[in-house]
Amino acid sequence: MSTLLHIDSSPLGDASISRNLSSEFVQRWKQVHPQGEVITRDLTATQFPGIDAQWIGAVYTPPDSRTPVQRELLALSDTLISELERADEWVLGVPMHNFSVATLLKMWLDQVVRAGKTFSYINGSPVGLLKNKKAHFIIASGGVYDPGSPAASFDFVQPYLEAIFGFMGVTDISFHRAGGAALINAGRTDRQTFLQPHIESIRARFQPA
Repeated sequence: MSTLLHIDSSPLGDASISRNLSSEFVQRWKQVHPQGEVITRDLTATQFPGIDAQWIGAVYTPPDSRTPVQRELLALSDTLISELERADEWVLGVPMHNFSVATLLKMWLDQVVRAGKTFSYINGSPVGLLKNKKAHFIIASGGVYDPGSPAASFDFVQPYLEAIFGFMGVTDISFHRAGGAALINAGRTDRQTFLQPHIESIRARFQPA
């Protein structure tokens, strides 16, 4: 049975472009995998502990030597990593905030990029441990930062995601970019008109070849 992990990080709820499009992806995925499982993780509903000296100390304490307090500190991290491991593929709704990923997504990444869990060092070199996974990123942004566009050099979202997920061993990666959403707030287009071509593009992914 196939399993999909669905992660959203936008704080805008139903008004979020990335949430609308990641939801569309999930709906189409379910049609193709009617017996499949979807794990949903809304980062706005997740309470993240701070990455402090105690947390770091717990990470680098051998598992058999961790105290109950240390195990509790790592409980959320362990859960989030188990979700990544259980799923065959992942879809992440990613809003661009200040040319990078949203704070909540960065906090999630800080919990899941862990030595000995999602990467390891072999002969001094890092090796990703999350193999044979597919990652789909749906990036929404107010401006247009697509490769080749005038503002492309301001995009630190796609390069960062490629680097950090590649570090964890994920090489099967796709991106869908929904740039220019500021036109909606400016009244230069309506929401559905903006969303429609992106919805159609996502649906086309699931059409038979």
